Amino acid sequence: MRNRLIGLFIAVGIFAADQYVKWLVVGPLGIDRIGDYKELLPFFDLRFTQNFGVSLGMFEATSMEARWVLVAVTAAIALVVTIWMLREKLFGDIIGLALILGGALGNIKDRYDLGYVIDYADLHFGTFRPFLIFNIADACITIGVVILLARSFFLRDKDVKNTNEAAPDAAES
Repeated sequence: MRNRLIGLFIAVGIFAADQYVKWLVVGPLGIDRIGDYKELLPFFDLRFTQNFGVSLGMFEATSMEARWVLVAVTAAIALVVTIWMLREKLFGDIIGLALILGGALGNIKDRYDLGYVIDYADLHFGTFRPFLIFNIADACITIGVVILLARSFFLRDKDVKNTNEAAPDAAES
C-alpha cells in the first residue's frame, strides 16, 4: 500500500507542476498567444501553442462535441490507469503509471477548462525539431510509457528464464 500511496503523490505532484508551469507561461511570462515565445537557450524556447488533439495532434477536436468526447475518453483512460496503479505491486510499474496518470490529469484539466491543451516546450537545433512542442504532462506520459514498456520487455525475459530453469526441477520431483 505504501508504494501505491507514493504513486498517487507522484501523480498529484506531476499534475501540480504541470499546471504551475502552464500558469507561469501564460501568466507572468505573458506567452499566451500563438507565435509568442521566449528563448531560454539556443536550442530551447518557451513557445505558446494550442493542442486541440491528443498525442502528436491526432484526433483533433474540431467541435464542442469532439472536445467533450476527448475529455471523456481521456478521463476513462486515466481511470483505468488509476485502477491499474492501485492494483499493481511492482514499484517500478507504479512509478510509470503515476507519471502517466499525473500527465493525463494535467492535460485533461486544460481540455476541460480551455478546450485545448497548452503546449510550450520547444526543443530545436536550428530549424530541426525532433519533437512537436510539448509540456510537462506530455513528457511525463511519454516517460511513463517508456518505463512500462522497458520493464515489460526486460522483466518478461527474466520471468521466462526463471520459469524455464524451474521447470526441469519440477519435472524431476
